[in-house]
Amino acid sequence: MLLEVAHPDFEPARRALAAFAELERSPEHVHTYRISPVSLWNAAAAGFDATAIVRTLVALSRYEVPDGVLADVRDLCARYGRVRLIDGEPGRLRLIGEPALLAELARPPTVAPLLVDRPNPHEATVAQIARGPLKQALVELGWPAEDLAPYQDGAALDVRLDPDLQMRGYQADAACAFDAAGAGVIVLPCGSGKTIVGLAAIASQRMETLIVTSNSASLSQWRAELLAKTTLDPESVGEYSGQRKQIRPVTLVTYQMLTHRTGRDQPFAHLELFDQREWGLVIYDEVHILPAPVFRATSRIQARRRLGLTATLVREDGAEPLVFSLIGPKRYDTAWRELEASGWIAQAECVEVRVPVAAELRMRYALADGRERFQAASTNPAKNPIVRSILDRHRGAQALVIGQYLTQLEQLAEELRVPLICGHTRRCDREALYDAFRAGNLPVLCVSKVANFALDLPSASVAIEVSGTFGSRQEEAQRLGRLLRPKTPDNRAWFYTLVSHETCEQDYARNRQRFLAGQGYRYTLTTAAELS
Repeated sequence: MLLEVAHPDFEPARRALAAFAELERSPEHVHTYRISPVSLWNAAAAGFDATAIVRTLVALSRYEVPDGVLADVRDLCARYGRVRLIDGEPGRLRLIGEPALLAELARPPTVAPLLVDRPNPHEATVAQIARGPLKQALVELGWPAEDLAPYQDGAALDVRLDPDLQMRGYQADAACAFDAAGAGVIVLPCGSGKTIVGLAAIASQRMETLIVTSNSASLSQWRAELLAKTTLDPESVGEYSGQRKQIRPVTLVTYQMLTHRTGRDQPFAHLELFDQREWGLVIYDEVHILPAPVFRATSRIQARRRLGLTATLVREDGAEPLVFSLIGPKRYDTAWRELEASGWIAQAECVEVRVPVAAELRMRYALADGRERFQAASTNPAKNPIVRSILDRHRGAQALVIGQYLTQLEQLAEELRVPLICGHTRRCDREALYDAFRAGNLPVLCVSKVANFALDLPSASVAIEVSGTFGSRQEEAQRLGRLLRPKTPDNRAWFYTLVSHETCEQDYARNRQRFLAGQGYRYTLTTAAELS
């Protein structure tokens, strides 16, 4: 569906479409929405029925809506809740539905082993531990179950938000949307304060909480936010990491820790953390990167309240339906540019700089294959003086130089005489450098992909991307997100991408930009000569 921004009814139309369609692209003049099975099931889970959706489509459409589209909307909406999971005997759930439909769904090999028995044609008995795998299998078959089984109350937690904390309107709306459901995903742009929504969920549920996040820097930031903006004391917040194995009423752990094992055929020892306490709430930060082993662990805690936080549900493997089935429906989202217009995130200008390739490198690139060719283009030495030129252009602004390849970053850090943070940097050194940057004592930092997620450097207003992970849209969004914290005095930021001209890197960069273009960001294309 295409929505014209200049139409006088744009605002009400946008609000109406957001209930049942995903905003895929929002450039200046025309926004693109997509209706999918998952978007319709999200709408059904939020209480929207097919009749209301069809009425909206017919009312808003400039042309007659094809009957096939309306029929598909009715059919897909009607599928949500035709089978329902409800409470049963201790250790059991009941899957109930129409006899013929249950008989059909009980046959596939992904479902049959999960059903304990069929006491009557209207229901099947399911073990509690099969709750997640069954929901996942039913989504894959196109029949999402409405999960009405109650959540188990975790151990009580005495916690409240700091009375001085002023939540923004959209943060409060997101927290209320989750609170009403008990499970689901909140989608908010980088820099908009998703962590505050998580804190509000903890304070509302008042149960012991496990927080799973992306890296050690995020652990530190969550801990700082918990102690600064809630009534929790330091002894109530634990960190389960390589350095510490603290299991406390609120425990922080990374995805990497949960999926660590000593060998490919060895078990994931730390997944037992999910069973260590009576967690009443599990928060998945950056839920779009939730790895497959943690998805499986999620299946074991389906009886717990679950909150997913993310800036984008885009996954390069197309596994978004897994988030829907195992975490829950999307409960709230808002457009990036809408928050930018309100001043809640910075106004970002995106620039792609086409960098020339010297004759010697051009020949090496021509003779290389696959990854070697991409690396040769990405690490083009001609990028280095351009980095210096951009930093000179924004003299006085705090900047991040971001890349994929350590050798390239080490050379840049040496030439610029600035520190480099990568996976090998000790945590204490990393935190000291981040603190110096936040305090304004360090104008430039070189960072590897460790800075892609959950890095809070609000003073950064310039980012220079010298290399990336092939065509990852997710990575591009996260890297831009490092700049989106509100700025003073003009609330502006600049995101530069350096791309070797007429190479495969240019093609991959185009794919990375697609996501940001879909959020309404326009890339200015320039050359190294024009920039200087």
